[in-house]
Amino acid sequence: MGRKKRTDHSGRGESSDSQGTEGGHARGQHPPTQHPQQQGGHLGGGGRGWGQQRGGYGGHDGRGRRGSPQQYYHGPPEYQQGRGGQQYQGGPPPQHRGGIRGGHGTPPAGGLSRPPAPELHQATQAPYQAGVTTQPLSYQRPAEIHAEAGSSSQPPEATSSHATQQIQQQVIQPGASPSDTMQPASSKSMRFPPRPGKGSYGTKCVVKANHFFAELPDKDFHQYDVSITPEITSRGVNRAVIEQLVKLYRESHLGQRLPAYDGRKSLYTAGPLPFVSKEFKIILVDEEDGPTSARRQREFKVVIKFAARADLHHLGMFLQGRIADVPQEALQVLDIVLRELPTSRFCSVGRSFYSPHLGRKEPLGEGLECWRGFYQSIRPTQMGLSLNIDMSSTAFIEPLPVIDFVTQLLNKDVSARPLSDADRVKIKKALRGVKVEVTHRGSMRRKYRISGLTSRVTQELIFPVDERGTMKSVVEYFRETYEYVIQYTQLPCLQVGNPQRPNYLPMEVCKIVEGQRYSKRLNDKQITALLSVTCQHPKERERDILQTVHHNAYSEDPYAKEFGINISPKLAQVEARILPAPRLRYHDSSRDRDCLPQVGQWNMMNRRMVNGGIVNSWICINFARNVQDNVARSFCHDLAQMCITSGMDFNPVPVLPILSGRPDQVERVLTARYHDVMTKLQPHGKDLDILIVILPDNNGPLYGDLKRICETDLGIVSQCCLQKNVYKANNQQYLANVALKINVKVGGRNTVLVDALTRRIPLVSDRPTIIFGADVTHPQPGEDSSPSIAVVASQDWPEVTKYAGLVCAQAHRQELIQDLFKTWQDPVRGTVTGGMIKELLISFRRATGHKPQRIIFYRDGVSEGQFYQVLLFELDAIRKACASLEPNYQPLVTFVVVQKRHHTRLFADDHNDRRAVNKSGNILPGTVVDSKICHPTEFDFYLCSHAGVKGTSRPAHYHVLWDENKFTADALQSLTNNLCYTYARCTRSVSIVPPAYYAHLAAFRARFYMEPDTSDSGSMTGGAAGGRGVGGSARSARVAGANAAVRPLPQLRENVKRVMFYC
Repeated sequence: MGRKKRTDHSGRGESSDSQGTEGGHARGQHPPTQHPQQQGGHLGGGGRGWGQQRGGYGGHDGRGRRGSPQQYYHGPPEYQQGRGGQQYQGGPPPQHRGGIRGGHGTPPAGGLSRPPAPELHQATQAPYQAGVTTQPLSYQRPAEIHAEAGSSSQPPEATSSHATQQIQQQVIQPGASPSDTMQPASSKSMRFPPRPGKGSYGTKCVVKANHFFAELPDKDFHQYDVSITPEITSRGVNRAVIEQLVKLYRESHLGQRLPAYDGRKSLYTAGPLPFVSKEFKIILVDEEDGPTSARRQREFKVVIKFAARADLHHLGMFLQGRIADVPQEALQVLDIVLRELPTSRFCSVGRSFYSPHLGRKEPLGEGLECWRGFYQSIRPTQMGLSLNIDMSSTAFIEPLPVIDFVTQLLNKDVSARPLSDADRVKIKKALRGVKVEVTHRGSMRRKYRISGLTSRVTQELIFPVDERGTMKSVVEYFRETYEYVIQYTQLPCLQVGNPQRPNYLPMEVCKIVEGQRYSKRLNDKQITALLSVTCQHPKERERDILQTVHHNAYSEDPYAKEFGINISPKLAQVEARILPAPRLRYHDSSRDRDCLPQVGQWNMMNRRMVNGGIVNSWICINFARNVQDNVARSFCHDLAQMCITSGMDFNPVPVLPILSGRPDQVERVLTARYHDVMTKLQPHGKDLDILIVILPDNNGPLYGDLKRICETDLGIVSQCCLQKNVYKANNQQYLANVALKINVKVGGRNTVLVDALTRRIPLVSDRPTIIFGADVTHPQPGEDSSPSIAVVASQDWPEVTKYAGLVCAQAHRQELIQDLFKTWQDPVRGTVTGGMIKELLISFRRATGHKPQRIIFYRDGVSEGQFYQVLLFELDAIRKACASLEPNYQPLVTFVVVQKRHHTRLFADDHNDRRAVNKSGNILPGTVVDSKICHPTEFDFYLCSHAGVKGTSRPAHYHVLWDENKFTADALQSLTNNLCYTYARCTRSVSIVPPAYYAHLAAFRARFYMEPDTSDSGSMTGGAAGGRGVGGSARSARVAGANAAVRPLPQLRENVKRVMFYC
């Protein structure tokens, strides 16, 4: 076996998950990167009242013509002056009600480092006074505004204009520097708001949850530190060492205790061991080297030393609601105990366990297969301890001979001709890091990890066989040493072992070891195959979960018995309520003006958009080679007619004839056509309203390139349509959905809640309220690309249907949103403030004439372990952004985390009761649970707001981390559920609240600006969810190194910013 010096590195990827599909969506064009021009001044008073502006909902609402001007996120110039009407009077400076309990603490890692300052106070509730005119805010006209924070997060160039100095004087008030007004409190002294009672609104029912009651053991748990020498990074080897130790010494030295081990540094026992510290010597025999006489033996020194007693008493008090802090150590012990047996029996991935015997394996193509498994986690709930069990599936590499794997991967006979460079790259990416065993040495099945491929083919490889440098070919070496004649001499060899000094192994003598999860990116066909396997009917999923619990036999688990843990074999029965759907308002001219959705859906029959947008000038470019010109013309005609029927003012004739373009020349085609159309429109003072694009079904990077060019270079709003939808025989439903998207992209509004118009939404309608959504989209593990961040905020009140968005990129693996508020030094203006929150507050003020008195902040993408850190940092940023606009401006804030990455599933109590399930067998939309399986004391709830179409619906989990608005359970649950019916892209309620949904889409759209070829997919489904269809996004990395500088995103064009271009 030859050796050659070489360095190689392996990459890993992350997985995502499937869920019950919501349906009713067109292809995902993802939301906005919006940066309203930044300016200072008091956010107070002024602004024309809504009653005078709107004149009812009968008119159009496109680009500020004949209707509500609120589609302007910046506001036209006349909206920057106070004009009476319904006004907001801020009242006297709010009196502080006491801060977060306790004093100051350390801000989260990577947070702000400042001298001690007053703690973060909750704002008082100032009365809302209608009809009182306040001092108008002196906004500049757009030409005079200098953005203080664009999408690239770069400080703007300095300016010495009088207007800017005036802003600076207004924003930076003496003694109220926003950089040191507020200081987040310590997480140790902070408490999340208690549950304000349970909700009572809605129709009561009973559902089953995949939670199994776990009786709290009455035992004395002890923790011991474990030190294994020589130190091994593999948990598997560590476990083998401890397993051998227990086997040898349980009776003699461990007092007959059966310990549970975490695979690292901690070991737990139910009662004390008969020593404080003891050293053991353990010999492990490798199982992979053939006959016993030839196996390698390794000796380890193991030191077990008493560390602490795990306090279960505090866990009991926490479950009873008598203490607020969850005893994580005690929960961790119980979790480790219950994972001990399945870890030894199955392949462990995160909190899930997989096996080829836990259900049928399914091929995914290109050498991959799907394994079934289950997720397991112990959780504190109102009913006590609960074991959460859910089904999961993920991709594994098939245990094939490497030659067969490569044949499947390339989908061709590899013996026929030499590999191309592209083939080599594909093989190397797929096999790097994969473990193989050799087959040419009889029973000696030694295992190696692949580090790369040789640059030369096998027949050309030579290597030194002794210190004198005698060279021998690989072919000759295998023939002489193993009497093996290599057949595939035209293929490269695998490089295995140490990357610095790799061994050469011909592909044909290697077989992939079973049980290796595939963590890299899946292609579209593999995703489709994986979803088809994991998309389970609720009744089937419930049956499989119960079978899993029965198969795991927790009552017979020796570790559970040792530690006194008893698990109920029955699903938890939980009281639930079904919230009614809200009434929706359409245009006054509609035959059915008001609409009451049925089972989470409705349609546009006999209804017209409440505010139809205007499209006077449009063009179409066809990039689909198989779509003929006459077909494209017919499609565009049908689409224009659907827009008109739906209530838009849509010119059926394009400015220029439909153009066919080559996908590989997208930039040239777009630029040239844009020049042609503007040459025709500009003499008449007109703009291009929208670009219709027909794309091939498999368009690779074309979609991302097109969006980036249109939105950041040319300033065009676009609507893409796939070839397969153009050819649909009966595509009226598709055209209706596209019309909804086009309407909001040109400034229209599709529908609005009746309760919003009649001012009957609690804690929203009574005073100006802005609703934020925020999300962070991370790249896969092992990739060095920057996360993309999006924050969206409502721009119309009281309707709350339009959302402006901002996006940015930030440091690798950073969860906290850094650009919510920021300061920098300008050489002329001094300290300048900006950030996403400030921009969106100013944008709201321009659009509505009011400054918000309430802020409701829905934050997506936060795990439980990050709750304190995210709240401390981001609530502090919200406070600073408000203070930078006006001294003592502290609107009431409610901060809610939205989670879809959880494993709670709700099932109907009776699957055959047609009143309790929808057509797909899922629970009804509006089902809310805030008891039994929820947090023992804090304000959280599960809400299934959508009607699942395929698979089992995943309810969204909402957890309130801060609440100055004092929401009742009914008020927040109803608001959240009702907002889910206002999603702009379809006539269905959606699974998570729209501001969080839009933020996710906006963050994903920003990834096209960084690198167009992005696939919103991963390799695990049924496990940790990414939400919204196929969750967790993935893409190829271009930036080298996690510490590489964050590349700023390109700036969006101003005319694109003004509309909801992301829908």
